[in-house]
Amino acid sequence: MKRLKLPPWLVLLLPAIIILSAVVLIPLVLSLYSSFTSYRLTRPDSIFNWVGLFNYEKAVTDVKFWAAFGRTVLLLAVALNLEMLLGLGIAIMVSKVTRGQRLLRTMMMFPMMFSPILVGFQFKFIFNDNVGLVNNALQSLGITDRAIPWLVDGNLAMFSIIFAEVWTSTSVFGILILAGLYAIPRDPLEAAKVDGCTSLQSFRYVTLPFLMPFIYIAMAIRSLDVARAYDIVQIMTNGGPARRTELLWTLIGRTGYVDARMGYANAMGYISIFLAIFFTVYFFKKLTKSRQELGMGM
Repeated sequence: MKRLKLPPWLVLLLPAIIILSAVVLIPLVLSLYSSFTSYRLTRPDSIFNWVGLFNYEKAVTDVKFWAAFGRTVLLLAVALNLEMLLGLGIAIMVSKVTRGQRLLRTMMMFPMMFSPILVGFQFKFIFNDNVGLVNNALQSLGITDRAIPWLVDGNLAMFSIIFAEVWTSTSVFGILILAGLYAIPRDPLEAAKVDGCTSLQSFRYVTLPFLMPFIYIAMAIRSLDVARAYDIVQIMTNGGPARRTELLWTLIGRTGYVDARMGYANAMGYISIFLAIFFTVYFFKKLTKSRQELGMGM
């Protein structure tokens, strides 16, 4: 009997294929299957109770789901724009530095090195009502005479989460935009200067168009991160107060692990994945358009 001989490239890839199948592919298929069942963690046999599209229909008509989606989009819009503006400003300032620039580039990366859980605990302490650094600083400066409930008031709690997200991820925009500044050819800038353009005009019509591909790459990366935000929100507010800071993935986690409705939670999860893919495709289309305008193609 002739033995089956695998090609060398497949033999080398086989361990990776087995590991990826065990930790990614099989759980993915199982979660997709369970989203079409009434699976509850408290009743393991319910995973065989097929309900078809019921969970998906329930999710798209669930007010709580769309409220969480709206808060996620709000966080996405505000955080991405603030991170882009701050990252752009930081990148421009760092690019102007002549000495110690390597140290500044290294310092720019520090916030993104922290675990989101650690960042959540850090800002939960900073915005604490009684012992938080923010309230102590405001009271010491005489700006307020009482403690501000940053994590208890619904609007202030969302502001605190946005502040934490912006602090930890502005460096993503800063680093990519800084790379874009280094990649800009000198000839267009010199030509604009010869033509009598001001610094603002040169930035608006020369520098910014060259930076847009880098900005859209950063937005695509960050949109995926923000769309599945969980750690910081869970630690800082746990979705409260009264679910005023409940985002998509905190709602999904609560539904799956607290309410034990894992089938329904998986259905919401797959809807959320499709929404995240939509934002990613949007930013990549903008990236392609900006590259074409610069004559770079794909």
